[in-house]
Formats: sequence, C-alpha cells, structure tokens
Amino acid sequence: MRTTNLTRIAAAAAVVALAAAGCGSKSTPAASGGTSSSTGAASSSGSSSSSSASASTSSSSGGTANANFSACMVTDTGGIDDRSFNASAWAGMQAAEKDGKAKVQYLQSTSENDYVPNITTLEGRNCNLIVTVGGLMADATNGQAEAKTSQNFAIVDHSSSNDKTNKPEPNVHGLQFNTAQGAFLAGYLAAASSKSGVVATWGGLNIPPVTIYMDGFYEGVQYYNKAKSKSVKVLGWDESNPSGGSFSKSFTDTNAGKSLTDGFINQGADIVFPVAGGAGRGATAAAKGGKAKVIWVDTDGCTSDADDCSVFLASVTKGIDTAVKKVVEDAAAGNFKGGTQDVLDLSNGGTDLVYGKTLGSSIPSDLQSEITALKAQITSGAIKINSQSQPK
Repeated sequence: MRTTNLTRIAAAAAVVALAAAGCGSKSTPAASGGTSSSTGAASSSGSSSSSSASASTSSSSGGTANANFSACMVTDTGGIDDRSFNASAWAGMQAAEKDGKAKVQYLQSTSENDYVPNITTLEGRNCNLIVTVGGLMADATNGQAEAKTSQNFAIVDHSSSNDKTNKPEPNVHGLQFNTAQGAFLAGYLAAASSKSGVVATWGGLNIPPVTIYMDGFYEGVQYYNKAKSKSVKVLGWDESNPSGGSFSKSFTDTNAGKSLTDGFINQGADIVFPVAGGAGRGATAAAKGGKAKVIWVDTDGCTSDADDCSVFLASVTKGIDTAVKKVVEDAAAGNFKGGTQDVLDLSNGGTDLVYGKTLGSSIPSDLQSEITALKAQITSGAIKINSQSQPK
C-alpha cells in the first residue's frame, strides 16, 4: 500500500470535483476554461471517437499544463457527469492539468462495445498514459496492454493483474479502494438513524466494486444490532446470499433505480443506500417528500448532486479523484509503476463517511462520536470486515 502525497493533494482534487460532477447539469461538461464536444465529434486533436462515444479535451485556467505529457481517460458507461466514479476520475485528471502536470482529455463510453475502440483511438493520439475507469474495463485494458506494451495504463477499481492469467501486466497500474470500510460506517449510521427499523441497499451490477459497498453496509448494520441488542433489517442484500441481491442491472437507468427504491420504501425502509452511479439518482427521486433518506456513494452527494442534498443523510466517499491525480502526476514525472497497484482505505483517504450538509445536523453528537471511534477501530484492525470483495 502506497500513501505518499495522497493527503497533500486531496484538497486540490476536491476543489475541482464540484465542476466535474456537474451539480445538476445534464450536459457533458467542459473542463474549466476549456471546450468539449460530444456524440462522436472530433476532439481538438482531429481524431474522432467511436460512433457511440463522446470526446472532450481540457485546458484549465489554473496553470500552464505540461504540453509534453498527455493523460487520457476512457469512462465507463455511466457517463462523465454521473455524479459518481466517472466524474470523480475526471476531476482528478483536471486537477493534474490545473497543477501543470499534463494535458488531459477523455472519451466517453455509452456501452461496453466502446471500451476497446476508445482505448485504441487514444493510443492513436499518442497519449502517454491512458486511465480506464471501472473494473468492467479490465479485459479491454489488459488486452490492449498486451497488444501495445509501450503504452502505459492505469485502471480504477482493478489491480494490475490480468484476470485471465493472474499475472500483473507490466504496463498497467491498478487503483483499488477498500470502500467496505466506509460503507461499514454508513451501515452503522443507517441502523442507528432508522425510525422504522428497516434500511435497504441495492447495486447497479453484481460485481466486486459494487458488492464491496453492500457488504460493508450490511456488516455495519449487523454490528449495530449486536452492539445495541437491536434487530434492524436490511433489504436488498444479504452478504451470505449474494445471488439474492437487488440490482438495477445498469449504472444509468434511473427508472430502474426509482422502482427498486419505491419497492423498499413500501416495505418500510426509511434509509436507502444505492450503489449504482448515476442510476442512484432514481433513489433520490423516490426519497423526496420525506419518504426516505439516502446515503450516496463515491462522492459527497451534497457537492456532486447539490439539488438533491436535502435527502442525503451522508455519503460514502471514494478517493478516486486524489488517486487518479497522483498516478497522472507520478507518470508525468517519470515514476509510473506498472505491474503494481495502490490499495486505498480509511487510513489514507481511499474512503470515508461524510455527513450531509442539511440532514447531517440531525445526527446526534454521541452517535457521531461512536462512528469516529469505529473508524479508529477499523483502521487499527480491531474491527475486521469480512467482505470477499475487498482488495487483496
């Protein structure tokens, strides 16, 4: 686990996160001071993206970017303005550019069929580093890494290892996050805050970067029940029966997210934890009008989705922006570490629990103190989390 400079750069990345997340905008955002093009349009380099993807280049106003180093990003299907992991990764890219470390651009995937074409397009643009966002891109990333060994890659939510060979790719650097730790705190908070004694969680897809959150949340509720002799019920997920979990089967389908959340509210859930990127906005839509409270995922919901802040009890953050900024800056400085990965957790900014700006004031101080103590116990190893989706 490498932690050097993570704390130092977190503030800079956080400043950019608001702009990247869109704060209610539904269009593909341009970088600060720059331009963007969408729906398959050519970027400023003159090359076109795949027909179902969008492209953007960035020119930040905060400093003179290193014109000799090009850092490029391929989003997952949730879109650049998903107010979640894609937006957070782009915020990290923009922060690196603002600090003058690189020129950055992205291509946006609208389906898994865009992954390889988008990567090859960026290879053709002579990108020094290509950052791929999401574990679903692992096969495409590893395949292209093997095909072009001179190209360096970083991948969010996956190790540097090729799933087919179990061997690290020497030109891939992995960024992994033990978000089960932050989600454990969220589960404890939800159980302690529920008036009905019923809480819920659901995911986008049944994959480790999603279920790691759901496991942590589930374990946090169970820990609360044992500590307080309570019986708060979790709908949507049972860690011992992962095949029976609830999923929207998409990171973009807000209607599916709303339908799932409506169903849980009808079963008595008053706090819901969606782990589904942009599809999670279906949960915020269902929760409005006092029907439920929401715990957001990946980013501080009150920053990335300010219009819905009134329903956010808290957010389980994931330090993607900080990690991406660091890997870009390391690579630009000639310190790219292929064949290795960073594993980030509660101890080094990889995850955390952030209270909502509105509803957070309703969380009793003694409960906040309990959660602070739990955080210290998780960090020290006194509390063990059992999720099988945790990075090894």
